[in-house]
Amino acid sequence: MTINRMKLTLTAAALALMIGTAVGVQAQMGGMGAGPAVAPGSAVDPAKSLDASLTRIENLWMGVAQAMPADKYGFAPSAAIFVPGQKVQYDGVRTFAQIVTHTIQANYSAFASIGGIKPDVDTKAIGDLKSKDDIVKALAATFAFAHKAVANVTAANAFQSVRGLQTPASMFAGAVGHAEDEYGQAVEYLRMNAIVPPASETRPRM
Repeated sequence: MTINRMKLTLTAAALALMIGTAVGVQAQMGGMGAGPAVAPGSAVDPAKSLDASLTRIENLWMGVAQAMPADKYGFAPSAAIFVPGQKVQYDGVRTFAQIVTHTIQANYSAFASIGGIKPDVDTKAIGDLKSKDDIVKALAATFAFAHKAVANVTAANAFQSVRGLQTPASMFAGAVGHAEDEYGQAVEYLRMNAIVPPASETRPRM
């Protein structure tokens, strides 16, 4: 295989991964935020594709973080919210605040490797944040950092090794997958407090 053909093959693989990630996040949002129309088969700048997917999960996360009342940031599910006699095990689960701060820290760790840049904040200290205002501010900052990181991803480096078999493309898929997983837990915490997640409020009725 020639070098040029190899580059085209890697570019196609990278785009397929990015499109798949974008579709997964878009499905959670009920089809919102599809972005500009692009003809099938057209070349897409990897950084722009990743950035679009990142914006979708960012909107989901900022929505739930802002929707949860400040006095509920310390909330964690317990046996008390279930019917008497219902067997549950919630000892040691994270509070809502801890879910958000964990996601913030994970974002910094993953996107630092993806973009080859270092955070300009003390990521360990983020785990000690308790107030809604501080946490929402830190959440916005971590996504700003992530956007900066994916701007460094190109067709040439998307599948270059960052750590073993991990590449910017594969690490991006893992980072978004983790953020989606944590988002799903955050949504359940909102529901337990009779709060409809913002993405569900705007979802078209079937």
